Amino acid sequence: MTERTALPEADTAEDKPDSAVVRDALGVGVAVGLSGFAFGVTSAGSGLTLAQTCALSLLVFTGASQFALVGALAAGGNPLTAAAGAFFLGVRNAFYGLRLSQLLALPRAVRPFAAQWVIDETTAVALAQPTRRAVRIGFTVTGLTLYLLWNATTLLGALGAEAIGDTDAWGLDAAGPAVFLALLAPMLTTATERAVAALAVLLGLGLLPVLPAGVPVLVAALAAPLVLWARGRRAEAAHQGGEGHEAPTGEERR
Repeated sequence: MTERTALPEADTAEDKPDSAVVRDALGVGVAVGLSGFAFGVTSAGSGLTLAQTCALSLLVFTGASQFALVGALAAGGNPLTAAAGAFFLGVRNAFYGLRLSQLLALPRAVRPFAAQWVIDETTAVALAQPTRRAVRIGFTVTGLTLYLLWNATTLLGALGAEAIGDTDAWGLDAAGPAVFLALLAPMLTTATERAVAALAVLLGLGLLPVLPAGVPVLVAALAAPLVLWARGRRAEAAHQGGEGHEAPTGEERR
């Protein structure tokens, strides 16, 4: 299947009504934006102040990295190690940006501001659109809705955590991982992706008792290259096996 490198602006056979794009974008933005409450609760329960919690959502604005950071800090991890884990999780957004820069084709002056909204959800909505106009609408509506809701619910979650006191007693320390898994699970559509996820879980959980907090998530990042390496070796072996069982030519039969 060929990759789309250019999109029609609009008014084509594949054109999608603006209202349908907005509806889809709002659905994603609202559903995920409400999860900011879980981050606010988790962050406050990890010992971060209200200002620190809100600053993370305002400036970092990438849920998985935020949860990874506060989770590592809550477990007693070194701040630098926790930040490194969050950074590596956020690197994926740079690759999203490379693809979205082609589809959005935004003016140069706007790109630094749009970069703040390059995350999983805005990328998913944008890539699902058939025209450049629809891509821009989907990206903008998803990004704006999610940014406003995520930050508002982060504030409410942090305030709520202060009101209820010990979040561990309520089991709210599990809210972050649960939300992240709920967002991740539907994206695992291929056997390779599921294998990477399973190995990452095994590495992360298996190394928790022996490595400092925050380090297991860094080691778990090795799951992707390991699975891809194993897949490549398996494909190479299958290819060589196929060549070894080719039908003999006339000369060979003689």
